Amino acid sequence: MTTDDDRPAAPFGRTLCAMVTPFTESGALDLDGARRLAEHLVSRGCDGLVLSGTTGESPTTTDAEKAALVAAVREAVGDRAALVAGVGTADTRHTAELAVAAEQAGADGLLVVAPYYSRPPQDALEAHFREIADASGLPVMLYDIPGRTGIRIEPDTVVRLAAHPRIVAVKDCAYDLLGTQKVLSRTGLAYYAGCDEQVLALYAVGAAGCVSTVANVVPGLFRSVLDAFDAGDTGRAALLQRRAIPLVESMMAAGLPGTVTAKALLGALGLPAGPVRAPLRPADPAATAALLAAYEELAAASGQSQA
Repeated sequence: MTTDDDRPAAPFGRTLCAMVTPFTESGALDLDGARRLAEHLVSRGCDGLVLSGTTGESPTTTDAEKAALVAAVREAVGDRAALVAGVGTADTRHTAELAVAAEQAGADGLLVVAPYYSRPPQDALEAHFREIADASGLPVMLYDIPGRTGIRIEPDTVVRLAAHPRIVAVKDCAYDLLGTQKVLSRTGLAYYAGCDEQVLALYAVGAAGCVSTVANVVPGLFRSVLDAFDAGDTGRAALLQRRAIPLVESMMAAGLPGTVTAKALLGALGLPAGPVRAPLRPADPAATAALLAAYEELAAASGQSQA
């Protein structure tokens, strides 16, 4: 259990990027691009990478592609960053198979989202997560994002799951600050802000760090926010968080999925990304121009390029 002055350990690092999965122009998996992008992100401030999350287009990549991606990125970054593999599906058996494959490919941990669409009750949800945690030897980060899955991992369920030795963290996209603090006060789970606008707010109440989509294009930004807070300069931490908001809004709240906006900006910045896979569609030129303007505004305010 945490104490008033004790932040839970960060088992997967503090500043994690929900990395896009680069594709070639023909739509094939671009492993060389993935290596180069991973190296870029780690060298500029990310100490963890989440692979094959929603931002990584997990619904449209094959099991073999997911395993190959983990192996390629591990080759690129070595032990300089933790690799968390997204393995969550709507099928418990399939999720367990992906967990084993991720471990064999070299992942350090698993990101497991609540089963979507079927909306199991909380006892079935708890059993699902326990089965996945038992399937491999890797630590698990639960992913609570009811806006996408249609079901909440209720705080009381999370508290019970915290007793499992391999369930160690939560990616929090539930927009429930009270529920988050309830779990933090009763467990030693490491919470990671999964919504970029909430990074500082959750960190201030005891989160371990963040899993950021925006970090694809500003990999060092939220590390600077957390570093400033840890140094006691809360004013600067707040300033840096506020500076990020126009870009966060453009990428995450302007009507396009974060995968689409991140790939549009990465392409504009000359970094590996490639197209998105259907049913997603690329950002049009007007949307890309707006994204680039928000990025350049942040770069100017920071006095340097963020990429």
